[in-house]
Amino acid sequence: MLDTSARLLKLLSLLQARQNWTGPELADRLEVTTRTIRNDVERLRELGYPVQATPGVTGGYRLGAGANLPPLLLDDEEAVAVVVSLRTAVGGTVAGIEEISARALVKLQQVLPSRLRRRVDALQAYTVSTPWAGPTVDAGVLTTIATACRDHERLRFDYRSHDGDHAVRTTEPYRLVHTRRRWYLFAWDVERDDWRTFRVDRIQPRTPTGPRFTPRPLPGDVASRVSRGVATAPWRYRARVIVHAPAERVAQKLPVPAEIQPLGEDRCVFEPGSDNPLMLAGYLAMLGEDFTVEGSPELVAALRTLAERLLRAI
Repeated sequence: MLDTSARLLKLLSLLQARQNWTGPELADRLEVTTRTIRNDVERLRELGYPVQATPGVTGGYRLGAGANLPPLLLDDEEAVAVVVSLRTAVGGTVAGIEEISARALVKLQQVLPSRLRRRVDALQAYTVSTPWAGPTVDAGVLTTIATACRDHERLRFDYRSHDGDHAVRTTEPYRLVHTRRRWYLFAWDVERDDWRTFRVDRIQPRTPTGPRFTPRPLPGDVASRVSRGVATAPWRYRARVIVHAPAERVAQKLPVPAEIQPLGEDRCVFEPGSDNPLMLAGYLAMLGEDFTVEGSPELVAALRTLAERLLRAI
């Protein structure tokens, strides 16, 4: 039989692993009586753990949310996952989270067993991260948006568009999407009466939020919809490109998802865009497939410039 301290830790671990336990289940797992379980639950409460009890045949115990964050018990795989996540966050896209992540990482590494420390040290020693020089997102803004999504409250914010224009938008927020190292809000635009995607680094929320709204059915897979929307953003230059290759093969080579329409078995068409025609020309050249450009004199000129430059290199 476990001593009292070890039994309390084991009981806490069980309560964290599952939402609900009956008294007899806990007593059976710890090989004690239900009376001992009641006493141990009371000791956990005295230590600050908000263990809730429900009487009756279908009742039992559960670990509730408290005013203060109590210590957590992690198994080996959970501890490694948390360390990896914290190290990733240190170089992430959320502004101000680097120092907080580093502090939490130091605390966790101090108590890691040697067998786990060797695993995470090996990961750090042989992993190279590329620096991120793009826009970052304020952690407070993310929290405000996520809370409004959860509570179904309207969100008003100042928004800077792709062209640099500023406007106040009123939305019903639904999802935060993280893709291509950027954060996006997927929401229903009340004034435009349609679904819209907003870059979070261009959002400045107006508080307080509200009023509450009745959730609408989501239009399919939100992540895929946002990814397609990012690929077809309001670029300054657009073109219709016919690629002389099957659509499936072209889709695998594109750097971002795009709407590709088959034109038979060995041809397809899509409409890429960019603020820089020369950059778009480079992406098309890297497809490694023959293609024809329609309706974009700027892209045609950029392709000629790129072709001449490549010829001068040989």
